[in-house]
Amino acid sequence: MYYYGTTGVNKAGNLEIGGVDTIELTRDFGTPLYVYDVALMRERARGFKHAFEEQNINSQVAYASKAFSTVAMVQLAEEEGLSLDVVSGGELYTALAAGFPPERIHFHGNNKSKEELEMALDNRIGCIVVDNFFEMELLKSICQEKNVKVNILLRVTPGIEAHTHDYILTGQEDSKFGFDLQNGQAGTALITALQFEHFEVLGLHCHIGSQIFETTGFLLAAKKIVEQMAVWKNELGFEAKVLNLGGGFGIRYTKEDEPIPPSHYVSEIIKEVKKLTSQSSLKMPEIWIEPGRSLVGDAGITLYQVGSSKDVPGVRKYLAVDGGMSDNIRPALYQAKYEAVLAKKPLARANETVSIAGKCCESGDMLIWDLPLPETGEDEILAVFCTGAYGYSMSNNYNRIPRPAVVFVENGKATQVVKRETYEDLVRLDLPLK
Repeated sequence: MYYYGTTGVNKAGNLEIGGVDTIELTRDFGTPLYVYDVALMRERARGFKHAFEEQNINSQVAYASKAFSTVAMVQLAEEEGLSLDVVSGGELYTALAAGFPPERIHFHGNNKSKEELEMALDNRIGCIVVDNFFEMELLKSICQEKNVKVNILLRVTPGIEAHTHDYILTGQEDSKFGFDLQNGQAGTALITALQFEHFEVLGLHCHIGSQIFETTGFLLAAKKIVEQMAVWKNELGFEAKVLNLGGGFGIRYTKEDEPIPPSHYVSEIIKEVKKLTSQSSLKMPEIWIEPGRSLVGDAGITLYQVGSSKDVPGVRKYLAVDGGMSDNIRPALYQAKYEAVLAKKPLARANETVSIAGKCCESGDMLIWDLPLPETGEDEILAVFCTGAYGYSMSNNYNRIPRPAVVFVENGKATQVVKRETYEDLVRLDLPLK
């Protein structure tokens, strides 16, 4: 088993994170429980930032908060000098409630409402990533009404999709996001934006995929965009100050995954953009990136208590835990794979293969298929690795199951940053029929 960050085995033989015994954590905070390794999140953030600083490149590393957004997480991002990417009014509200500097907030999304855009403008956030013509007209009208100027990036689709080790050149991109670079939409959008006095067009944005283990897709996207930037400089006199190449940097979920260090992504991107802009006689733009999963994904572990078991002779053995698709919907949604150990005996030799079932009333509520484990009894604690991204942020109350608590651990100290929901919380917004 590969351990992440400060995760290891203590003198008692138990799994520990941040110097804190996971068994003790479950006694103090209950299960299911999301646990985050703060030192590892800081290390990842500094890795991305240092890679830019080392080459003296103007940059912004914006944490993509959709991966995991809470007040404490936003404050941690601020402590590490990151910018922040939000995609909804709720994420923006969380950022503001956390005291995050609004000038370092970037607002994404393909269907921002009038109220969300007004919130962004009223709080003078740093940048709005304009996604489509409808949004551009809506933002124009709000800016005119309020008589304010706003920094924008135009989101473009460069015709490249990248996932894991594969990348695809798609020509005209079929996507709900952005202005198409191939069919002229992006050029029309740029001309329209440049004509409006309340817009400061900083540059361009793209996002090519997720869980990417290669730099090829990023470099191809940079090439397509910089080539178009050169055309727009000659035809429109526009030179982008910012090139945002998005996120999607991969992490290790299972032994089959082979991520590369943050510094490698960054150094390759810098080298390519330097080369391309020099060839086109363009100024080197400020480079922005948006790591989300790669900052928090493998820093998170979910702890569950094992309950019932079921043996189907000749088929499989099921072990059920006290959570499931209500706290981690990724396996049910797109067959995401995870690894796990027993928190009391993480180094014990596996002598059976089991499948981990959730407690929701759905046959598809399976967390892990065919997991090697030692003999496992009732009330054991199962630790599932790499649940830090899109676990809590996609959690739900299906079957009226309360959401788990969230704990940060660092230097032997555990701090609860999200309380466990109660049954009372579940009905708090309900209204009676009469």
